Amino acid sequence: MKTDLSSQIKLDRIPRRYYHPDSEIELAALTREEKIFTRIFENAADGADFVASEMVRYINRYVQQKGKCVLALGAGVSTHRAYASLIRMYRESKVSLKNVVIFNIDEFFPLVPGGPSTLRVLNDILLSHTDIEPANIRTINPEVTKEDMYEYCRDYEQAIANAGGIDVVVCEIGSNGSIAFNEPGSAATSDCRLVLLSNDTRHQLSSDYKDDQVPSTAITLGIGNILQAKRIITMAWGENRAGIIRKVVEEQATTQVPASLLQGHPHVKVVTDLGAAEELTRISRPWQVTSAEWNDKLIRRAIVWLCNQTGKPILKLTDKDYNDHGLGELLALYDSAYNVNIKVFNELQHTITGWPGGKPDADDTYRPERAKPYPKRVIVFSPHPDDDVISMGGTLKRLVDQHHDVHVAYETSGNIAVGDEDMMRYFLMMDKIAPVFGFDKSGYEKLSTEVTEFVKAKKPGDMDNADIREIKTMIRQAEATIACNYIGVKPGHIHFLRLPFYETGTIKKGELTQRDVDIVKSLLEEVKPHQIFVAGDLADPHGTHKVCTDAVLAAIDELKDEEWMKDCRIWMYRGAWAEWEIDHIEMAVPISPEELRFKRNSILKHQSQMENAPFLGDDDRLFWQRAEERNRATAQLYESLGLASYEAIEAFVEYIPIRTE
Repeated sequence: MKTDLSSQIKLDRIPRRYYHPDSEIELAALTREEKIFTRIFENAADGADFVASEMVRYINRYVQQKGKCVLALGAGVSTHRAYASLIRMYRESKVSLKNVVIFNIDEFFPLVPGGPSTLRVLNDILLSHTDIEPANIRTINPEVTKEDMYEYCRDYEQAIANAGGIDVVVCEIGSNGSIAFNEPGSAATSDCRLVLLSNDTRHQLSSDYKDDQVPSTAITLGIGNILQAKRIITMAWGENRAGIIRKVVEEQATTQVPASLLQGHPHVKVVTDLGAAEELTRISRPWQVTSAEWNDKLIRRAIVWLCNQTGKPILKLTDKDYNDHGLGELLALYDSAYNVNIKVFNELQHTITGWPGGKPDADDTYRPERAKPYPKRVIVFSPHPDDDVISMGGTLKRLVDQHHDVHVAYETSGNIAVGDEDMMRYFLMMDKIAPVFGFDKSGYEKLSTEVTEFVKAKKPGDMDNADIREIKTMIRQAEATIACNYIGVKPGHIHFLRLPFYETGTIKKGELTQRDVDIVKSLLEEVKPHQIFVAGDLADPHGTHKVCTDAVLAAIDELKDEEWMKDCRIWMYRGAWAEWEIDHIEMAVPISPEELRFKRNSILKHQSQMENAPFLGDDDRLFWQRAEERNRATAQLYESLGLASYEAIEAFVEYIPIRTE
């Protein structure tokens, strides 16, 4: 079973010389926009191995030079891969931590028994697997009070000084540019102190803890403390960090992006994978720093960028525009701006189709989907019981209206996203209905009493019992069924897979197993679809969407040699947060104003996921608002490039199963 195929999806072919050049001269040219030394690796695993090897190198060097090495370590999720690699190297006898002193770089405050603790995470993922001496692990005293905080923080700094100062800092760059728990606004001279955690940071931490478990304050070493270290290694993985990495590495240092303040340190390394580096100039706009290796996607990206720079649609770009913005190479390759303009315009025009399942009896030479077979058997895989309508509700409606045989498969129950208030509303209603209609109340009254008492006694972080999880599952399934009925999906074509990895009852999910994959395989073998739609949120490196995508891709991988699979196309959609970049879009489905309202109504059928949904994040917009604004923005982008004007557009990228020779 291949469990991580989504991480192998490469939407771009990035020439190796952009991120791993052969010479120092070429490296200097490529990185001239970068203000921090940045190492880019093809994937997070390779980047994590590099971080671990650097840690081994520094530990061995400092132990040899002075008898010990002092590390300040963070426990952010990006560091976990690196620590796993370090453990492997320790087991291979490449390093010992016996003479290493560890200072915990930050810790939640107040610490409560059983509550979140960065030291506990650090112990679980690294320290308990090595030969480090317990006396050499220094962390925040959980008994410190706010009244003693200032003196305590000075004492913590003094302990670092007494140890000879920090040799190496290892930590991640947060989604808002934080370093340790230094939030935006932290000064370059900030020292060890109590800080208020931002909503961004607390939401990020909620992937490991429930929102109401994450404290609002923490103690952290300041930027000033970190800058005093001899060496700093910091990292980020995944395209969801690409925007902040660009700000950290290429833009001017600012307190609003604390990690950018590391630009003033002489020995700092930022380590990323290609996803996190995709907005750096040498990756996203290589023509500005080197002679680019042009392909169709890079040309499309360059022309869309040029349109944005000049404020012109594609067909109005001139030779002068190309030359003025460093794209003269394209003129040399295609003889004139006109030839490039027509090429890109036609490519984008051919992505647009009102027939996402293919138009029957039509010439499909320049259409994204083939005309035959018609009608097609279609499966839409939805990670949660509302991602289908949020992400591709308009396209789903089109497929049904155009008479394709559409199945919707909900991969998880989504029960942890139902709030207690939403659940209790159903019990209050049943309490009124039962006596009026003379229902047998004995069993129901017992359940109602048990649930009511459980909810009243429930504390933050408590896991729902099995009965409540089942009731919340029923609520999500009922909402999804109503939405599918509204769209016109046949009742027998609604599938609730309830993949086992999800059913832990907590935020933290289990690992993807063959059991999950076999459930998906069974449905695929039953339907034998001509089209599969699957979530492609590749920026979701630790969440449910990625695991669900991996489950589908693993099943496809095991079935790819079946005859019916050879006639199946797989389309990836994205969720409410972001759309595919236009250079990747291969199918763009226009949505009319009426269809957009229909999509909104189908999203609203999921009543438990409106205002009270626990995973709305820091975006104040509701899911239907996010979806509409995203779809409208895609349509506006197409219009600004000189293509037809639509109310909204849903976009898709084709996935080609990975084949190994």
